[in-house]
Order: sequence, then structure tokens, then C-alpha cells
Amino acid sequence: MSVTPIASRAPRVAEVRRDTKETQVSVRVDIDGGGVAKLATGIGFFDHMLDQLARHALIDLEIEARGDLHIDGHHTVEDVGITLGQAVARAVGDKKGIRRYGHAYVPLDEALSRVVVDFSGRPGLYMDVRFRAATIGGFDTQLAHEFFQGFANHAGVTLHIDNLKGDNAHHQCETIFKAFARALRDALELDARGAGTVPSTKGSL
Repeated sequence: MSVTPIASRAPRVAEVRRDTKETQVSVRVDIDGGGVAKLATGIGFFDHMLDQLARHALIDLEIEARGDLHIDGHHTVEDVGITLGQAVARAVGDKKGIRRYGHAYVPLDEALSRVVVDFSGRPGLYMDVRFRAATIGGFDTQLAHEFFQGFANHAGVTLHIDNLKGDNAHHQCETIFKAFARALRDALELDARGAGTVPSTKGSL
């Protein structure tokens, strides 16, 4: 069996653009970056969450979105999730050598969230979060689900998100995004012992 050294792998970088009548979204990801983010979605709190994602996943992330915010943020947030999922899937490629699974618990004061991700090729979101407020800085908390649904569907991942504790909606949402970032980082890390192999008995994911 030939083994591909980690150092010789192609850069895990991808760019995706999505244009609809409702939104225009461009995303660039570098899976092996340093957590640098350049964000402009028009939704301040959402940009803050995406910045947390980049920083704690150590993914370089560039996102520019123009959407029908005069209606609400739904289409913009959902389409960013879709486009980011597509970009991550493209950057990861055949999934050879990745750890595949990742999980994290992240606290922020009284809030605590757990996220588990599997780059299974089987999209699924299982999210149990009861936000204590309907909005955070103009961000509709229902849209967190739409973002993660779009990501899971288009990255081809199974994603479990649970907010275990929390009284402050900002804290709840931030722990979710940070835990997602740490789980993502864990799952996408290259495993020296598994270099050149797909982490599945099927031989493909």
C-alpha cells in the first residue's frame, strides 16, 4: 500500500460562488489556514459568528454576500451556509487522511454547547437549541438552524448540535459556533497514521 506523506498533499483550498435572484455569495476557504477571516454579509452578528468559526477552526475564510436584507436575513444566512458547505466539500476532496469525526464542548459563562460532526457523505442536521431570545443584535436566532442545515446538506456531513445550558442567547449562539469550529478542526485534521487512506471500511465517503 502506498502512503502519501502529509507534507506532499495539495493545498486544501476552494472558491465557490452562488448567484440567485435573492443573493450573490462568494466563499473562499483554506482548510489549513491560520484562522484569518474577511467577512461582509451585511449582518453584523452573523459576521461575528463566522469570525469565531474561522478563528477556532483555524480555517482562513473569505465570505462576501449581498442579499435581500430589506426583506430579512433568511436567504443570506441560508445561502452562506450552502456555499460554505460546498466550498469545504470541494477543499476536502476525497477525504483521504482526515480524521473524519470531530466533537467539542465549549462554555461561555453560563452557556455550554456540544457539537459532533462526521464527514460521512450522508447529510443530516440534528439540532436541539432553545434560544432564550428571538433576536441577537438584529439576527433572527431561527437562522442559526438554516445556516447549519445549508452547511450540512452541501458539505455532506452528519451534524449534531446541542445547547446543554444557557440563559443568554448571545452566549448560547456563540458557544454553538465555537464548538462547531473546534469539531470541524478536529474532523478535518490530517492523521499521520491514516495518511493516504479513507477513514471508512467502505473505502469511500
